[in-house]
Amino acid sequence: MEWSDVRLFLAIAREGTLGAAARSLGLTQPTMGRRLRALEAAVGQTLFQRTADGFVLTDEGSAVLGHAERMEEEAIALQREVAGQGRQLGGMLRLSSSDWFGAHVLSPILAEFSAAYPNVMVELITDSRLLSLPRREADLAFRIAPFTEPEVISRRLMHIDYGLYMRVGGDFPRAGGKGARLVTMDQAFETMPDVAWLKRVLPEATVALRSNNRDVQATLCAAGAGLAVLPRPLGDAIKGIERIDVDEPPPGRDTWVGYHRDLKRLTRLRLLLDLVIERLAVR
Repeated sequence: MEWSDVRLFLAIAREGTLGAAARSLGLTQPTMGRRLRALEAAVGQTLFQRTADGFVLTDEGSAVLGHAERMEEEAIALQREVAGQGRQLGGMLRLSSSDWFGAHVLSPILAEFSAAYPNVMVELITDSRLLSLPRREADLAFRIAPFTEPEVISRRLMHIDYGLYMRVGGDFPRAGGKGARLVTMDQAFETMPDVAWLKRVLPEATVALRSNNRDVQATLCAAGAGLAVLPRPLGDAIKGIERIDVDEPPPGRDTWVGYHRDLKRLTRLRLLLDLVIERLAVR
């Protein structure tokens, strides 16, 4: 059981409802429910009895509670120790990610990390080019494909859903996309799953504009240039566009995070990676 699971368990035990527990941890209630089901599946026990008045610990959950509280005490002691050293922790970390992922997913986390560790300078490079971890072009990289280099330690971080978007108040596309205009990836990325999906689902639509930058696509969509397939963390955050409910949604993508094995014990990298995983990782 990881510390994030322990925090979730304790929050539900103390608050008594998923909604209150979710608010205490800054999560949504559906996310809280999914993570609780995953936790109970992982430990092979039902930890809470669902009642009309809320969540009540089962016998198995009560047995876990004491251990969880002791883990919390140790974690708090560790956090105090790290916080005491945080002002002295320094150095630089270079991160690599796609443009939209850096702007809309990583930036809030990096701001939180910078407030906690002001002497660590984080440099985020957003580039369609894959920076090399073995050549130390980046310390930590986020990609939509698994890492293949043997020197790299990596893990699947999260799954990202995609959606089809149009300008608010625009015309809903007809069957086959006849008369619709599209904003899509440039030809260098025409093998991407969402590009192939557009061609198959809207074969009669016309490609009006192309860009390898998802933020540019979102801006063009908001200006009425055409329909666009966008990652939902980006599309749902852009004013002036709305997601179209289609029978078959566009294919999503997994995001992977990796770093060179020589940096495994680098404290500032571990602290940032732990924060990223806590905020984003799907369990």
